[in-house]
Amino acid sequence: MKSSLRSALVAAAILISPILASPYVVAAEAVTSTNVSAGQVSTVERFSVRSSDGTMLAVEAKGNPAAPEILFIHGLRQSGLSWDKQFDDPTLSGFRLVRFDLRGHGDSGKPEDPESYSDPKLWADDIKAVIDGAKLHRPVLVGWSLGGYVAGAYLNRYGGSHIAGINLVDAVVKLSPDLLTPLAGQFSETATSRDLAVRSKATAEFLASCFNIQPTPEEFDKMLVINGMTARAVNEGFIQTSLTDLLPIFQTYSGPILLTHGVHDRLVRVATSERVRDLHPDSKLQLYENSGHSPFFEEPERYGHDLKAFVLSANN
Repeated sequence: MKSSLRSALVAAAILISPILASPYVVAAEAVTSTNVSAGQVSTVERFSVRSSDGTMLAVEAKGNPAAPEILFIHGLRQSGLSWDKQFDDPTLSGFRLVRFDLRGHGDSGKPEDPESYSDPKLWADDIKAVIDGAKLHRPVLVGWSLGGYVAGAYLNRYGGSHIAGINLVDAVVKLSPDLLTPLAGQFSETATSRDLAVRSKATAEFLASCFNIQPTPEEFDKMLVINGMTARAVNEGFIQTSLTDLLPIFQTYSGPILLTHGVHDRLVRVATSERVRDLHPDSKLQLYENSGHSPFFEEPERYGHDLKAFVLSANN
């Protein structure tokens, strides 16, 4: 194990060097972790990048930089840790995996003005900063819930010529009552309440509504803490966004789209993914019969195999 650890540390230094050279990266470190059950030593690179308005974004990367790339974009009130099961999935070990905390979330910067979250150009610039800072060449974007909106904002501003494919997971692609449920509309009001008691209760209820197969109590507590770290201005700003319909953006994207949707989603209707499928000629919809809003968490083994197949196909 000592030899393996020494080799991993050397590899970590090699991996982190190109990232440190990026003008977008402010600080970086390599953390070596051991998966005891699998007997494996892996290195996770942690670094911060600066977006166009100065907001700092916390990023983690793992895997061979020369391998096909996947950039994971989490949902509202979550964090990059949402993708823990994917980062630990042996099925995805052959890829370059990158995740980050959206502005206003997790360990990333939290501007206090709602305008920092209502401007779709800033969400797009965040993705650009992460792609450039992580030295990604042609990643597949995985956008869950709000992350789907953020992926669309990037395409709208920068185009999709350098994006190998897009996986929309129960994604928000249009702010419309025919695609979002009444429950989602209710949370958009309670989550912006000035009453802390109302907002706290809404946070716990919102988190529970994200799953059909509920997390363990330990997992739920961890997620609840992360939800509580989200800046209130995120909710206040996002509902004021000027970009409310991303369907035309995904329709004109020239690459492949994989649509992943839980049948029991209580927030985003399956019709949302069906709409994208009907508009985009190179798209495929995969329904997860046991999942709610978070199929990558609720059915991770199947999701890992589905994502692997899509990424390999998108890079051929």
